[in-house]
Amino acid sequence: MTGASGSIGRRGLLVTGAASAFTLGSVSFASAADSSGVDETKTVRGTLPPGSPDFVYLPVEVPRGVRELAVSYTYEKAVVPAGTQNNALDIGIFDERGTELGGRAHHNSGFRGWSGGARTEFFIRGDEATPGYIAGPVRAGTWHIALGPYTTAPEGLPYAVTITLRYGPTPATPAPVYPPQRAKGRGRAWYRGDCHIHSVHSDGKRTPAQIAALARAAGLDFINTSEHNTYSAHSAWAGLWGDDLLILTGEEITTRNGHVVALGTDPGTFVDWRYRARDNRFGHFAREVRRAGGLVVPAHPHATCIGCNWKFGFGDADAVEVWNGPYTVDDEVSLADWDNTLVSGRSWTPAMGNSDAHKDPDPIGTPQTVVLADDLTREAIQAGIRAGRSYIAESSKVSLTFGAAGGRGLHAGIGERLPVDKDAPVTVRLEVTGAPGCTMHFVTDQGTLFTSAALPASGAGTAEWTTTAAYAAYVRAEVRHAPVVPGLPGPFAALTNPVFLGR
Repeated sequence: MTGASGSIGRRGLLVTGAASAFTLGSVSFASAADSSGVDETKTVRGTLPPGSPDFVYLPVEVPRGVRELAVSYTYEKAVVPAGTQNNALDIGIFDERGTELGGRAHHNSGFRGWSGGARTEFFIRGDEATPGYIAGPVRAGTWHIALGPYTTAPEGLPYAVTITLRYGPTPATPAPVYPPQRAKGRGRAWYRGDCHIHSVHSDGKRTPAQIAALARAAGLDFINTSEHNTYSAHSAWAGLWGDDLLILTGEEITTRNGHVVALGTDPGTFVDWRYRARDNRFGHFAREVRRAGGLVVPAHPHATCIGCNWKFGFGDADAVEVWNGPYTVDDEVSLADWDNTLVSGRSWTPAMGNSDAHKDPDPIGTPQTVVLADDLTREAIQAGIRAGRSYIAESSKVSLTFGAAGGRGLHAGIGERLPVDKDAPVTVRLEVTGAPGCTMHFVTDQGTLFTSAALPASGAGTAEWTTTAAYAAYVRAEVRHAPVVPGLPGPFAALTNPVFLGR
């Protein structure tokens, strides 16, 4: 059965031009008393013009007695001139509690799932839902299918959405089982983690079981589940954690003006993403992340994908992802941009690195953040990241020790300050293992002031350099492979957060 057209008229766009959302006409079904237990299906077709709001809502009037709601959709690609973006349409859904811009899932948000452009169909039922979506009763009321026209061709984006209601008793919803907040650990030690990973619960292809196995094989101590705009994976790790692997829960908040990893939020936390930098709402949602016990980490801030480049500034960030996946030029730009913020030393944002792995052959743990923490717990790992007591390595094969020493037995490690007089001599020392053929570098607020010879085939080596706080406001270390692209530095093997010098 085909419903009325779901097109947005030009006049409608003018009326709602200042809004970030538009609501189409509603889709109604027979009441449960009239359905006789027969599935009902309706299809809505329409065209979204260029300049459509970021989110277009299709209301669905759900009667009582619905056991399962299923949705599928299609949209047409256009013939576009070279260099012009073609159509791309995301999808998600909100239940009868509404679509109001909100915070946490258990605080009156109607969020029930999001798959972006990764799926063409999904279902929600009391006992189960498509990955990316939240199982639970299909209650009576007005639900809203959320369409997100990511990019639109000049002639518009034709779409068709098919909704099927299946009637019958509502299956019981199992209580979610979430990962524990601690693993056995080794007391105060360096712990390796990858905090930006995708599974089948967003646009990844791996199951949580496959990711857990790869994390262990990569020598990781902790991971953070970070699906695009959904928390459905938080309860998908039962049986996969252990004394050797701490699993944190989070979200990759994926807006049209950049992505941010919510790292280690309370399980079941939903953080909204339906805003741009011009809406001046990011500070509110950064506070929501922290209220839920998480860290705010802008992801791949200089990535070149549409909507990926970070536009919100770093005033609300707890750390920033300067190295995302196997080394590319945008990592170099992210590193340089971050380095430019370090000179004050009083209020600085630590760096971290994560794999952003989605599918084979994306390696889990390339790179990984190595954190000095008091224990292998959510709180301790987050404290280490927030304090900058960490370095980034391309794999668990690479280890380093880095610090600075001054007179009278003073010493400062990564993320710390060495409180010396400005003219007092300071010795900076770096020890590296697992980096054959790489060079070691000391970088200050003035630039790279020391470069070693290439490390031997054993991959181990030590570098020392003497400076003063007057000459270097901070020193950080880089370990790099030989250059691959003419005119560019070699890819990273490891890099550290800074040691600050001076009082």
